[in-house]
Amino acid sequence: MSLRSVTTALGRILAGGDRRRRRPPGNRPRPAASDAPAIPADTAATITELDVAAHGLPRLEYAPQPDGEPDPGEVVWGWVPFEDDPRQGKDRPILVVGRGAGALVGLQMTSKDHDRDRADELRYGRVWFDVGSGAWDSQGRESEVRLDRLLRVPPSAVRREGATLSRDRYTALARALRELHER
Repeated sequence: MSLRSVTTALGRILAGGDRRRRRPPGNRPRPAASDAPAIPADTAATITELDVAAHGLPRLEYAPQPDGEPDPGEVVWGWVPFEDDPRQGKDRPILVVGRGAGALVGLQMTSKDHDRDRADELRYGRVWFDVGSGAWDSQGRESEVRLDRLLRVPPSAVRREGATLSRDRYTALARALRELHER
């Protein structure tokens, strides 16, 4: 934002408010599927898919630290590319499960329940694991992580930390991840 735009906005506010028409928060139009957000200029697709077949499963560890840095066992937010078009993606929560090759290793999270379409998901090779609810979701919704798609997450690609997964849930998740990838 330029100094000129800041002073213009400040002048509007001091002169009686910003008179631009604004929509109420819940009434914003949703972009169509083809309007999916392109890669943000400042991230340049730094989060990528980790090829477990080529590199093996990284060391999984539970090591959350309340230090403001992303650690295994913590939920962070970052821009995750779509599988079918990595030039597009979505800002979403990621559960950090380990470290490897100079980056964090994480799993994308969602509040969508994939148990209802489990057969379809398995047919396409997608495997989900329920992690429950936590402070990472302001609405308290149950969440799932995708076990078949590991993400390589450079620490610089982390936008913010969200919360910590319980040790018990992490242990069960790590067991399921090993069972899937070490067969």
